[in-house]
Amino acid sequence: PMEIVIGNMFKLDIWESLLSSMRIGEVAEFWCDTIHTGVYPLVSKSMRRIAEGKDPVDWHLHSCGMANMFAYHSLGYDDLDELMKEPKPLYFVLELLQVQQPSEYNRESWALSDEERLKVVPVLHGQGNKLYKQARYQDAAQKYKEAIICLKNVQTKEKSWEVPWMKLEKMANTLTLNYCQCLLRMEEFYEVIEHTSDIINQHPGVMKAFYLRGKAHVEVWNEAEARQDFSRVLDLDPGMKKAVKKELAVLNMRMEEKNQEDRNTYKGMF
Repeated sequence: PMEIVIGNMFKLDIWESLLSSMRIGEVAEFWCDTIHTGVYPLVSKSMRRIAEGKDPVDWHLHSCGMANMFAYHSLGYDDLDELMKEPKPLYFVLELLQVQQPSEYNRESWALSDEERLKVVPVLHGQGNKLYKQARYQDAAQKYKEAIICLKNVQTKEKSWEVPWMKLEKMANTLTLNYCQCLLRMEEFYEVIEHTSDIINQHPGVMKAFYLRGKAHVEVWNEAEARQDFSRVLDLDPGMKKAVKKELAVLNMRMEEKNQEDRNTYKGMF
């Protein structure tokens, strides 16, 4: 089941009209001409990603869904790519399960206006910080993630690298690094490397991104990469010398443990 907020400019607006004509509990089939189905592939992609346990949008990318499609020439699903190239009339079978009044509905971030999204970001940020201090890292990560998605949705409407866009980018980067701190605690080290690398590629002066990526490299025995990142941390902030020294000691210990483990493994082979 999915929810649609009537009047909130859902991409496939024909569904709003169809559902508005139905009674609760009714199942109906509708034929829709191509004039109404052109954006269906984009909607279907988002719904499939949700069903696969993924985000409906790639929030770490710096462009909107439509721009991403043109950049990569694919939605990631062959049948949707074909529909995008050659739109066709479609049949939709809809069932209306429930109707709620605005006062009864607890809206998720995707249903908010841009103004509401910007207001909810600091609330989510604060909730994430509180949960992190309570060692509820998965819950904290979810709050940070919701805040990031809110910011990215607003950011797509701004021109890249201009002042409003940069302000949102800075806020999103801060939240992404908080999200990465949660991922470190959750031992999702490769995801930390991915997200911090995204930030570093766009903003090579963000010290915390190098620091967190270095810590992730330590955990997966990427010795050279970890040393390089910690060296960059000191270049950007010499005041981090004590923290870096501690991390390098952990790296040395981890590498010695791995080398000993490798020696024991190879010894048993001969």
